[in-house]
Amino acid sequence: MKIDLAKSDKHYYTASTDVELRTFEAYDYLTVTGVGAPAGPEYTEALSALYRAAYGIKKLAKAADQDFVVPKLEGLWWVESDQPALTVPRAEWHWQLIIRMPEVVTEQMAADMVEKPVVFERLHEGLALQVLHVGPYSTEPETLARMDAFMTAEGLTMNGRHHEIYLSDPRKTLGPKTKTILRHPARRI
Repeated sequence: MKIDLAKSDKHYYTASTDVELRTFEAYDYLTVTGVGAPAGPEYTEALSALYRAAYGIKKLAKAADQDFVVPKLEGLWWVESDQPALTVPRAEWHWQLIIRMPEVVTEQMAADMVEKPVVFERLHEGLALQVLHVGPYSTEPETLARMDAFMTAEGLTMNGRHHEIYLSDPRKTLGPKTKTILRHPARRI
């Protein structure tokens, strides 16, 4: 039976349309980091390298009778500016594309399949607020404003990078049916 993190770890891969607080453990990921507009050439090349590594590791795991479904693509986003992130030109956005790996994936398996610029690393968000955003990416600012209001009301501040989990495949589902989990690591003020 294939390991499917989206089914076995509902805490991580589901969210309400209401902003809520959750705590997340440290998990292993394949990651690739870059700068530039989403769907730009650097982004596209990085995404291709990330999926090559993920499917290479899946092949090794399957040969060891530990097959898994390659998890959903995720992205961490930030800007290196004092300006609000959404006012910064997309060409200056920083991103880290990530794919979570199940526990059966070892550092040795990753070392056998991962080539630069992809890295196998453990990330830990801890306390975070999250919400399910339904709709096109262009309407995320409305959902982000609700997250900011929740943080203020709860006495929280950002404690990491804006995190998105793409539940919908953007090659197949765009527009009003697109589903994305938005997550902000947070800490008490």
